[in-house]
This record gives sequence, structure tokens and C-alpha cells, in this order.
Amino acid sequence: MAPARDAEIMLDSLEKRFDCLLKVVTKIESRLDAIEKQSTAPSAADTEDKKEAEADDDDDVNLFGSDSEEDEEALKQKADRVAAYAAKKGKKPTLIAKSMIILDVKPWDDETDMVELEKRVRTVATDGLLWGASKLVAVGYGIKKLQISCVVEDDKVGTDFLEETITAFEDFVQSVDIAAFNKL
Repeated sequence: MAPARDAEIMLDSLEKRFDCLLKVVTKIESRLDAIEKQSTAPSAADTEDKKEAEADDDDDVNLFGSDSEEDEEALKQKADRVAAYAAKKGKKPTLIAKSMIILDVKPWDDETDMVELEKRVRTVATDGLLWGASKLVAVGYGIKKLQISCVVEDDKVGTDFLEETITAFEDFVQSVDIAAFNKL
């Protein structure tokens, strides 16, 4: 509905400008007639017509400008639209990207205290990191690995950070692998 209203406003504006142009063309024709008469036989009446024509100049005719009333209305409409869009956009909550990661933490040998290993892994704490469930999974020859899950905010915590901080426990951890990585 707004485009139709804009078209009507534009049509009214064009009609007003056409009328102004028509008046200007009529005045120019009358001035040309006056000049032709003056060049053939100048008289006192012609000089009076010339003075009247000069005094009658239309200073308010602005062929290339636009009406200030229409500009104000258009600006008001635009401001209303921008405000409505900003209000609509502001209502939507920002979505925080999260991921669930399952890490395989492998010990050096079968004599490594896995309970202490899990305690140390859970000491890694930062904003955007939440530790979940864990379990011990048999690898072979009596060695078990710690499989632990965590939920991370993608913008705050990366997998490199987790791997580096967990492998920093050199007495307990041989390596850390990502078993699963799922976006939530």
C-alpha cells in the first residue's frame, strides 16, 4: 500500500511541476512576442509591458528542487519505517553458537590414576566451558582412556585451547583426541 501512496505523491508533484513549466513557457512566449514587436516599432506601451514582465518574475518557481512539505512528509515516513525496523530487529534474541565435544584423554600407562586424571581435567575452567559426563573406556592390555564430554560456546572456547590445557598435565596425559564434535 505504501508504494501506491508514494506513486500518488510523486504524480501530484509532477502535475504541479508541469503546471509551473506551462506558466513559464507561456511567459516566455509572451516575452518573445514583446521582443518581436519592440524590434519592429518600439513604443511606450512596450516598455511598460517589459517593466511589468520583469517585475512579474516568478522567484518561487524551482524547476529542479522539490516542495519542502513533501520532503518533510517523506522524511517522517522514512524515520517511522526505520524505527519500526529497529524495534522489530531488537526483539530477536542473539543466538549463541554452542558445541558438544567428546574428548578422549589417553594416559601414559595402566598405572596412571584415572580418578586423579579426571579431577585434573575438570579443573580446566573458563568462561563458556561446561563439563559433562565421563566414563572410562578400555583400550587394551589393561589401559583405559577417559572419555569426557563438555559443552562450549564457540566464540569463547576452542578445541585447541582444550587440547593444550589438558596435555599440560604431562605426568598423567599422553594425548587428547576429539572423539565427537556436534553443533547444538
